[in-house]
Amino acid sequence: PEAHGEAPSAGSGILAGILLKMGTYGLLKYSLPMFPEATVFFQPLVFAMSLVGIIYAACTTIRQVDLKKVIAYSSVGHMNYVTLGILSMNVYGIEGSIFLMLGHGLVSSALFLCVGQLYERYHTRVILYYGGLVFGMPVFAIYFLFFTLANISLPGTSNFIGEFLVLIGTFYVNPVSAFIASFGVILGAVYAIWLYNRVMYGAVKSEYLTKFSDMD
Repeated sequence: PEAHGEAPSAGSGILAGILLKMGTYGLLKYSLPMFPEATVFFQPLVFAMSLVGIIYAACTTIRQVDLKKVIAYSSVGHMNYVTLGILSMNVYGIEGSIFLMLGHGLVSSALFLCVGQLYERYHTRVILYYGGLVFGMPVFAIYFLFFTLANISLPGTSNFIGEFLVLIGTFYVNPVSAFIASFGVILGAVYAIWLYNRVMYGAVKSEYLTKFSDMD
Protein backbone atom coordinates (compact mmCIF):
# COMPACT_ATOMS: atom_id res chain seq x y z
CA PRO A 1 0.00 0.00 0.00
CA GLU A 2 2.84 2.43 0.69
CA ALA A 3 4.28 1.84 -2.79
CA HIS A 4 0.81 2.42 -4.26
CA GLY A 5 0.35 5.60 -2.29
CA GLU A 6 3.70 7.18 -3.10
CA ALA A 7 3.99 6.17 -6.77
CA PRO A 8 2.85 8.49 -9.58
CA SER A 9 -0.48 7.67 -11.20
CA ALA A 10 1.08 5.66 -14.04
CA GLY A 11 3.17 3.67 -11.56
CA SER A 12 0.14 2.94 -9.41
CA GLY A 13 -1.75 1.76 -12.50
CA ILE A 14 1.06 -0.64 -13.41
CA LEU A 15 1.27 -1.90 -9.82
CA ALA A 16 -2.47 -2.53 -9.63
CA GLY A 17 -2.94 -3.85 -13.16
CA ILE A 18 0.13 -6.05 -13.55
CA LEU A 19 2.50 -6.46 -10.61
CA LEU A 20 -0.13 -7.41 -8.02
CA LYS A 21 -1.09 -10.34 -10.26
CA MET A 22 2.39 -11.85 -10.48
CA GLY A 23 2.11 -13.77 -7.20
CA THR A 24 -1.34 -15.15 -7.93
CA TYR A 25 -0.21 -16.05 -11.47
CA GLY A 26 2.63 -18.00 -9.83
CA LEU A 27 0.12 -19.89 -7.68
CA LEU A 28 -1.93 -20.82 -10.76
CA LYS A 29 1.03 -21.63 -12.99
CA TYR A 30 3.37 -23.41 -10.58
CA SER A 31 1.81 -24.18 -7.20
CA LEU A 32 -1.34 -25.99 -8.38
CA PRO A 33 0.09 -28.13 -11.23
CA MET A 34 3.60 -28.78 -9.86
CA PHE A 35 2.95 -29.07 -6.09
CA PRO A 36 -0.65 -30.30 -5.69
CA GLU A 37 -0.03 -32.15 -2.41
CA ALA A 38 1.71 -29.15 -0.84
CA THR A 39 -1.14 -26.92 -2.04
CA VAL A 40 -3.69 -29.18 -0.33
CA PHE A 41 -1.53 -29.26 2.83
CA PHE A 42 -1.28 -25.47 3.06
CA GLN A 43 -4.90 -24.79 2.05
CA PRO A 44 -6.19 -24.17 5.64
CA LEU A 45 -3.30 -21.78 6.35
CA VAL A 46 -3.86 -19.78 3.14
CA PHE A 47 -7.62 -19.70 3.79
CA ALA A 48 -7.00 -18.29 7.27
CA MET A 49 -4.49 -15.70 6.00
CA SER A 50 -6.83 -14.66 3.18
CA LEU A 51 -9.78 -14.19 5.53
CA VAL A 52 -7.70 -12.12 7.95
CA GLY A 53 -6.42 -10.11 4.96
CA ILE A 54 -9.94 -9.44 3.64
CA ILE A 55 -11.35 -8.19 6.95
CA TYR A 56 -8.20 -6.42 8.14
CA ALA A 57 -7.62 -4.65 4.79
CA ALA A 58 -11.25 -3.49 4.69
CA CYS A 59 -11.15 -2.15 8.26
CA THR A 60 -7.82 -0.44 7.57
CA THR A 61 -9.20 1.09 4.38
CA ILE A 62 -12.10 2.68 6.25
CA ARG A 63 -9.77 4.72 8.47
CA GLN A 64 -7.44 6.02 5.71
CA VAL A 65 -7.30 9.76 5.07
CA ASP A 66 -5.35 9.62 1.77
CA LEU A 67 -7.28 9.04 -1.47
CA LYS A 68 -4.67 6.74 -3.00
CA LYS A 69 -4.22 4.71 0.17
CA VAL A 70 -7.95 3.98 0.26
CA ILE A 71 -7.70 2.40 -3.19
CA ALA A 72 -4.38 0.73 -2.35
CA TYR A 73 -5.70 -1.01 0.76
CA SER A 74 -8.87 -2.03 -1.06
CA SER A 75 -6.63 -3.64 -3.69
CA VAL A 76 -5.00 -5.74 -0.98
CA GLY A 77 -8.43 -6.92 0.13
CA HIS A 78 -9.46 -7.89 -3.40
CA MET A 79 -6.27 -9.88 -3.96
CA ASN A 80 -7.07 -11.92 -0.84
CA TYR A 81 -10.27 -13.00 -2.59
CA VAL A 82 -8.10 -14.18 -5.47
CA THR A 83 -5.92 -16.37 -3.23
CA LEU A 84 -9.08 -17.70 -1.58
CA GLY A 85 -10.47 -18.70 -4.98
CA ILE A 86 -7.26 -20.30 -6.22
CA LEU A 87 -6.79 -22.40 -3.08
CA SER A 88 -10.40 -23.58 -3.19
CA MET A 89 -9.11 -25.75 -6.05
CA ASN A 90 -12.39 -26.12 -7.91
CA VAL A 91 -13.48 -24.71 -11.24
CA TYR A 92 -15.69 -21.99 -9.69
CA GLY A 93 -13.01 -20.61 -7.43
CA ILE A 94 -10.22 -20.70 -10.01
CA GLU A 95 -12.32 -19.19 -12.81
CA GLY A 96 -13.57 -16.56 -10.37
CA SER A 97 -10.04 -15.68 -9.31
CA ILE A 98 -9.00 -15.20 -12.95
CA PHE A 99 -12.05 -12.99 -13.60
CA LEU A 100 -11.31 -11.00 -10.47
CA MET A 101 -7.66 -10.50 -11.44
CA LEU A 102 -8.69 -9.14 -14.84
CA GLY A 103 -11.52 -7.00 -13.45
CA HIS A 104 -9.48 -5.65 -10.55
CA GLY A 105 -6.65 -4.74 -12.93
CA LEU A 106 -9.01 -2.56 -14.93
CA VAL A 107 -11.07 -1.06 -12.10
CA SER A 108 -8.27 -0.37 -9.62
CA SER A 109 -6.03 1.15 -12.29
CA ALA A 110 -8.89 3.38 -13.43
CA LEU A 111 -9.49 4.58 -9.86
CA PHE A 112 -5.79 5.42 -9.48
CA LEU A 113 -5.96 7.43 -12.70
CA CYS A 114 -9.06 9.25 -11.39
CA VAL A 115 -7.19 10.17 -8.21
CA GLY A 116 -4.27 11.29 -10.40
CA GLN A 117 -6.61 13.68 -12.21
CA LEU A 118 -7.62 15.21 -8.87
CA TYR A 119 -4.03 15.45 -7.69
CA GLU A 120 -2.94 17.21 -10.91
CA ARG A 121 -5.60 19.87 -10.31
CA TYR A 122 -5.49 20.34 -6.54
CA HIS A 123 -2.08 18.94 -5.46
CA THR A 124 -3.39 17.12 -2.43
CA ARG A 125 -4.68 13.61 -1.75
CA VAL A 126 -6.05 14.32 1.73
CA ILE A 127 -9.77 13.52 1.74
CA LEU A 128 -10.48 16.21 4.36
CA TYR A 129 -9.72 18.99 1.86
CA TYR A 130 -12.27 17.75 -0.68
CA GLY A 131 -16.03 18.18 -0.79
CA GLY A 132 -18.74 19.20 -3.24
CA LEU A 133 -16.69 18.28 -6.32
CA VAL A 134 -19.83 17.22 -8.17
CA PHE A 135 -20.74 20.91 -8.59
CA GLY A 136 -17.51 21.74 -10.41
CA MET A 137 -16.67 18.38 -12.05
CA PRO A 138 -19.92 16.56 -12.93
CA VAL A 139 -18.38 14.44 -15.73
CA PHE A 140 -15.56 13.33 -13.46
CA ALA A 141 -18.15 12.49 -10.79
CA ILE A 142 -19.86 10.08 -13.22
CA TYR A 143 -16.59 8.32 -14.09
CA PHE A 144 -15.59 8.09 -10.43
CA LEU A 145 -19.03 6.73 -9.47
CA PHE A 146 -18.90 4.07 -12.20
CA PHE A 147 -15.51 2.73 -11.10
CA THR A 148 -16.41 3.04 -7.41
CA LEU A 149 -19.46 0.85 -7.97
CA ALA A 150 -17.32 -1.60 -9.95
CA ASN A 151 -14.84 -1.66 -7.07
CA ILE A 152 -17.57 -2.76 -4.65
CA SER A 153 -18.61 -5.52 -7.09
CA LEU A 154 -21.97 -4.16 -8.16
CA PRO A 155 -23.86 -6.80 -10.22
CA GLY A 156 -23.12 -6.26 -13.89
CA THR A 157 -19.47 -5.35 -13.34
CA SER A 158 -16.44 -7.58 -13.81
CA ASN A 159 -15.55 -7.66 -10.11
CA PHE A 160 -19.00 -9.01 -9.26
CA ILE A 161 -18.52 -12.01 -11.54
CA GLY A 162 -15.13 -12.76 -9.99
CA GLU A 163 -16.11 -12.35 -6.34
CA PHE A 164 -19.38 -14.26 -6.78
CA LEU A 165 -17.61 -17.25 -8.33
CA VAL A 166 -14.86 -17.12 -5.69
CA LEU A 167 -17.44 -17.19 -2.90
CA ILE A 168 -19.28 -20.09 -4.56
CA GLY A 169 -16.03 -22.05 -4.97
CA THR A 170 -15.05 -21.33 -1.36
CA PHE A 171 -18.51 -22.35 -0.12
CA TYR A 172 -18.13 -25.80 -1.68
CA VAL A 173 -14.88 -26.31 0.24
CA ASN A 174 -15.56 -24.44 3.49
CA PRO A 175 -18.94 -22.71 4.06
CA VAL A 176 -17.67 -20.90 7.18
CA SER A 177 -14.83 -19.28 5.22
CA ALA A 178 -17.27 -18.14 2.52
CA PHE A 179 -19.53 -16.65 5.21
CA ILE A 180 -16.65 -14.70 6.78
CA ALA A 181 -15.36 -13.55 3.37
CA SER A 182 -18.80 -12.18 2.48
CA PHE A 183 -18.41 -9.58 5.25
CA GLY A 184 -15.57 -8.11 3.18
CA VAL A 185 -18.11 -7.27 0.47
CA ILE A 186 -20.20 -5.31 2.99
CA LEU A 187 -17.17 -3.48 4.40
CA GLY A 188 -16.06 -2.72 0.83
CA ALA A 189 -19.35 -0.96 0.17
CA VAL A 190 -18.85 1.01 3.40
CA TYR A 191 -15.45 2.49 2.57
CA ALA A 192 -16.10 3.02 -1.15
CA ILE A 193 -19.47 4.76 -0.85
CA TRP A 194 -18.29 6.77 2.16
CA LEU A 195 -15.24 7.93 0.20
CA TYR A 196 -17.36 8.95 -2.79
CA ASN A 197 -19.79 10.81 -0.53
CA ARG A 198 -17.02 12.76 1.25
CA VAL A 199 -15.25 13.76 -1.96
CA MET A 200 -18.19 14.49 -4.27
CA TYR A 201 -20.98 15.77 -2.04
CA GLY A 202 -21.42 18.04 0.94
CA ALA A 203 -20.29 21.65 1.20
CA VAL A 204 -17.54 22.90 -1.09
CA LYS A 205 -14.56 23.21 1.27
CA SER A 206 -12.84 25.93 -0.77
CA GLU A 207 -13.53 28.05 -3.83
CA TYR A 208 -10.23 26.67 -5.06
CA LEU A 209 -12.09 23.41 -5.81
CA THR A 210 -14.27 25.05 -8.46
CA LYS A 211 -11.52 26.87 -10.38
CA PHE A 212 -10.37 24.00 -12.58
CA SER A 213 -11.96 22.44 -15.65
CA ASP A 214 -13.87 19.16 -15.69
CA MET A 215 -12.60 16.09 -17.56
CA ASP A 216 -13.10 16.36 -21.32
